[in-house]
Formats: sequence, C-alpha cells, structure tokens
Amino acid sequence: MEYRNLGNTGLKVSELCLGTMQFGWTADEKLAFEILNAAYAAGINFIDTADIYSRWMDGNPGGVAEIIIGKWLKKFNIPRHQVIIATKVRGPMGEGPNEEGLSRYHIMQAVEASLRRLDIDYIDLYQTHWHDERTPIEETLRALEDLIRQGKVRYIGTSNYPAWRLMQALWASDKNSLARFASLQPHYNLAHRKDFERELAAVCETYGVGVIPYSPLAGGFLTGKYQQGEPLPASVRADSAKRRYFNERGWAILDTAQKIAAENGLSVSQVALAWLLANPLVSSPIIGPRNLTQLEDNLGSAGFQLSEEEKAQLDEVSMWEK
Repeated sequence: MEYRNLGNTGLKVSELCLGTMQFGWTADEKLAFEILNAAYAAGINFIDTADIYSRWMDGNPGGVAEIIIGKWLKKFNIPRHQVIIATKVRGPMGEGPNEEGLSRYHIMQAVEASLRRLDIDYIDLYQTHWHDERTPIEETLRALEDLIRQGKVRYIGTSNYPAWRLMQALWASDKNSLARFASLQPHYNLAHRKDFERELAAVCETYGVGVIPYSPLAGGFLTGKYQQGEPLPASVRADSAKRRYFNERGWAILDTAQKIAAENGLSVSQVALAWLLANPLVSSPIIGPRNLTQLEDNLGSAGFQLSEEEKAQLDEVSMWEK
C-alpha cells in the first residue's frame, strides 16, 4: 500500500480509502468488523463515513456506520493516531427544521453527535456532504474554522460541490482568513468523467484540493458483473447501472477494460481503480466493498500501474467530448 498527500496538505492517506456506506445496510456489524480488520491489515489508514448512513432504511436513525467504526476502534485496540477518520455533515438527522443543513446551529450539534457515535475526541477530515443553498458559505466555514480551533476537527473537506460553489468556498476562505477545504469527493470513474473533468478538475489542480472519488467502480458496472445481452444479476444497484451505463460507450469502456485486465492477470475492478490512481489529482478513491471477496479484489489495484499505452486506450474509449 502506498500513501499520498491529501491535496496540498501534509496529511498522508492510503491510496485506497475504505468507504462504509454498506455498514449497517448490506454488511452487518460482524462483517463490517471483518472488512475493517482486513483493510487495516492491508495498510488502509483512511476510512470514510457519514452521519446519515444508513438513514434511508426503514427503522434506521442514521449514524449506524459511525457507531460500528467506533466500536471497531475500541474492540480491536486500534491506535487512534494510525487511522484517518473522515465523516460528513449535511443530511437530515431528525424531523426538526434545524436537524439538517450547513448552518452553524446544525454543524455544532452534528459534530458532537458524530464524535459520540465514533467514540473519539477528534475527526481527522470533516466534510460537507453537499451544498446548502439556504446557508451563507461564510457561516458554514466559520463554524468549521471554530471546530478546528477547538481541536475537534483537523481538516475540512467537501463533497458533491459544483465548480462554482467550490470556487465560492475557496474564495470565502481566502477573503476571510478561514480554514479552506482540503479535499473534494466527486462522483468520478472511468465511465463517469464529464462532471468532474469539465470544470472541477481545473479548480482542484489550481488550488491543490485533494480528490477522493466516490463510486470508483460505477455502481458495480466496472466490475464486469454486467455483460451485454445477459440478464441483470440480483443487485440493489442494477437498475441504476443499467440507466447510466448500458449504452454503446459504456460497453466499449467495459470491453477495453476487460481486455487490459486479461492481459495483466487482473480483474476489471483493479483496472478501473488503477486508471483513477494514474491521475495525479486523485489522492485516494473510495472503495465500498460489501464483503471480504470484494475487498481483496479492490486491494489488488494497490501498487499496480497501467502502461502509457493502456492508459491512453482507456482515456480514448471513455472520452466524454465525443
């Protein structure tokens, strides 16, 4: 496992980040512990979660993934300073009007709740999950700045921001001498390039914002489990993958990735992750394995480098300007 700086900060994160959206949803606590232990043993030091995981399930209040991570740290005596824990704030955590958003009021409540669930004293990377059009960006940044000064947060980041909002935030931080976003979580993968590369990539490169892409395997499409002309496998993400990627471009991307994988004795997933890791803007793609088999497969991408020719082939077949 290699380690990279998170953007232009000095923070070193593993080249793969373990996403935990599945914890308490498709992976129960026991399986989640197994995944966390295997990932940690393999050298992953970067764990990403969010307070709303998995509130979309009936009877789930949210915060379940954070609770599982907190229990894991204590149960297995994981040294706190050896793990970079990232979580997110923005989504609804109750029915009240102030139980969501990026107001100072909600952020101050949410961070304390996340700290309790994680059972830790500080959060390494605290991220705004998506923008809040009803709250001035200065209010959000001042609240996050205060959390850093209080020692409850080390770095701040964001997710799902369009380029103009990211620039607005960076400008506000500079103008008001406030902490600035160190990282961005965009939806970015070999089959979904346009949203990030059109404008966000230039902003991240210019201002040294670390990129930690989510959905690096395109909701399972870039694992090869979907094949043209074959019935859809049972999957909670099958319909979404079909809607997004079952088209001429998608099948061409998959075909090229499969050929490169076969030539290198790799899986399609490993090739897709290697393509992201070849981008110098990318600090750490967020993998979301639902079991140990998927985790082991994803780990196979660590340290593998595509040849210039292989990278060019993938770039060409997935070019979004076409």
